[in-house]
Amino acid sequence: MTPLASPPPVDHEAGTRAAVRARRVRASIKQSLRDGRRSPLDVLAVARADASSLEASLRITDFLLSLRRIGVTKLAATLESLGISPRKRLGFLGPKQSTSLAQFLSARVGTVDPPRLLTPVVLAGPSAVGKGTVASGVRSRRPDTFVSISATTRPARPGEIDGEHYFFVSEQEFDRMLDAGDLLEWALVHGQYRYGTPRTPVEKAIAEGKPVLLEIDVQGAMSVKAAMADVRLVFLLPPSWDELVNRLATRGTEDETEQARRLATAQQELDLASQFDVCVVNDEVSRAVRLVLELMGISQE
Repeated sequence: MTPLASPPPVDHEAGTRAAVRARRVRASIKQSLRDGRRSPLDVLAVARADASSLEASLRITDFLLSLRRIGVTKLAATLESLGISPRKRLGFLGPKQSTSLAQFLSARVGTVDPPRLLTPVVLAGPSAVGKGTVASGVRSRRPDTFVSISATTRPARPGEIDGEHYFFVSEQEFDRMLDAGDLLEWALVHGQYRYGTPRTPVEKAIAEGKPVLLEIDVQGAMSVKAAMADVRLVFLLPPSWDELVNRLATRGTEDETEQARRLATAQQELDLASQFDVCVVNDEVSRAVRLVLELMGISQE
């Protein structure tokens, strides 16, 4: 008799880390509702669009209690008027319940259909999570979108074009850009190469009223938020740690040493996800693109 193959080992530590990150992100979402950094309608829109998002996993009770002027006493009456069970989660409401909740939230801000304002979005995440693919998808849906091109001191990979994928510059030129104040943000990534976002093209695109998407590293995202308070930080998450490892290994652009370095950095970056305004799981590119467009204030109707 052929012996049964042993089941693959279960990475319990990875599962624990993922659960801790999820709790942190949910806590961050609730805090952002309390202090007004995110609107309830924005959180509901993400939950409705992506059932796998952490917004969708929020309990309706936690969501409502995070809103101003809703306490425990008012909570019960609100749920009853909306016809929603307190056991429900935000992304799993029925169509009528979801519509009623949206109308309730809209009434709280004084309008049923508030105008959509374009919001500059900073898209960040670990290596191989698919930032470039999602950014390209946004550009294909909305060709007028300004997508930032970073300057970097790393050498070009095969197929990369200077001025299209990156501005490939020397260490001396990068120093000159820093000294001149030409960079909106910069960071040393993976302990090797410097990356930065040229300031002038971004400011020009915003002034012209264009949709703006900045695809940068996690460190740089924090710097942009400090410099531009009205941007929205979006953290792109992999479906799982194993999937991120697989994507990095199969894209074939790094050797094993570099892969190990990037995975070590990715662990640190994933722990920062709770500091972002919104987390989007990139398990399906088209859905991730749609969510990013929504977060930019671009209707997909």
